[in-house]
Amino acid sequence: MENYYSYADFMKAMAQTKKITEAEKLLNEIYLDLFLKHVHREQQETQLLALIDEALDHNDRKSFDTYTAQLQELKREEE
Repeated sequence: MENYYSYADFMKAMAQTKKITEAEKLLNEIYLDLFLKHVHREQQETQLLALIDEALDHNDRKSFDTYTAQLQELKREEE
């Protein structure tokens, strides 16, 4: 036996499907944003560690203190 749906039933079903799709899109955007922030933080941390090493190699206390403070702030933001 075949089911016959009205146009209104069809439009209701499409609206529900669209809501799910929009929710999935939003969730994907949130995950993408979190991933990009994570990657950016890792790059910042890597760069700061390299700058700290360079400051240590050149015995540059001022730069060392600056980069160490920035790294500590980055770690605090992570928590």
